[in-house]
Amino acid sequence: MTSPKDSKGQINEDNLNSLIGGILQDLGGAFSIPLVQIGESLGLYQTLDEHGPISSAQLANNTSLDERYLREWLSAQAASNYICYDPATDTFSMSPEQAFVFANRDSPFYLAPAFGSAAAFVDNMPKVLEAFRTGEGVAWGDQSQCLSCSVARFFRPGYKNHLIQAWLPALEGVVEKLENGGEVADIGCGHGISTLIMAEAFANSKFHGFDFHERSIEEARKHLGEHNLTNLDFHIQEAKDLPGHYDLITLFDCLHDMGDPVGALKTIKKALKPGGTVMLVEPMAGDSLQENLNPVGRMFYSASTMVCVPTSLAQETGAALGAQAGEKKLREIVVDEAGFSSFKRAAETPFNLILEARA
Repeated sequence: MTSPKDSKGQINEDNLNSLIGGILQDLGGAFSIPLVQIGESLGLYQTLDEHGPISSAQLANNTSLDERYLREWLSAQAASNYICYDPATDTFSMSPEQAFVFANRDSPFYLAPAFGSAAAFVDNMPKVLEAFRTGEGVAWGDQSQCLSCSVARFFRPGYKNHLIQAWLPALEGVVEKLENGGEVADIGCGHGISTLIMAEAFANSKFHGFDFHERSIEEARKHLGEHNLTNLDFHIQEAKDLPGHYDLITLFDCLHDMGDPVGALKTIKKALKPGGTVMLVEPMAGDSLQENLNPVGRMFYSASTMVCVPTSLAQETGAALGAQAGEKKLREIVVDEAGFSSFKRAAETPFNLILEARA
């Protein structure tokens, strides 16, 4: 059979079939975005994990939901390999691995909230599309209303499973300071998930969460109201106007979103007490595009296009580092431009770079 041609010449059928196969996988994932959100919102994954194998009728009975809708949802989830289907018994269940990703909210690989972030990116599309034409930014507060909530939920599993257990212990002398009673600023705290985790773990220390986004601080204060903590407060504040002096200053997944990261870091450097530490948590990335052509880089480049770069360009200076800046570029900003004396990678996960800087 003669291979088809396009306007540029002969098409390689193997390459074409491989490309189409990959795109079909992508489209299946894209079409699954609302279904995963429905499953998470209604607790369907948890019910399957606890009670499976069960039929669609049994699931309907356990959840008081409509069986016909559930049957179609279950079929789609099984076709995506997000759940298991047994044709012999016509029942559905979850493997331990599937439950680890979709049902266990405390798992470090609980990825269901990522689908909510993807939905928020779609909501952002009209504004970002126009920004492509104008070169202007899209302010964080002008983006999808569900964005800050979905981002907070997406980051929570990583913070919960690594922050106290691995990241802070990887910083020289920091845990001892926090146990004895230190002063901590969590810049770009968003909904305050990271700040709350630290405040609960170190009762002798005082924690202050700062974010320029008013609605995020409102949510952080709501979360604080659900905990009996007296060593924590939240403030609407930009990093460049940071008040006070601190033993530890943390920036979780926010430096690359700033319009003027160098200016912010210079302010942060002045706010450190003698011997103080800065912990930067940034998305995992290599130092070149070639190194980042992988599933994690693909996800973060997409998020960066829809959220991170528009957010930075909406602020003064508009550095637009992007979510895949890489350690080398971050070192240049922290040491060469902001004037810190030391900078090193303290820890890492498949999704995170944990970087330590000292004045």
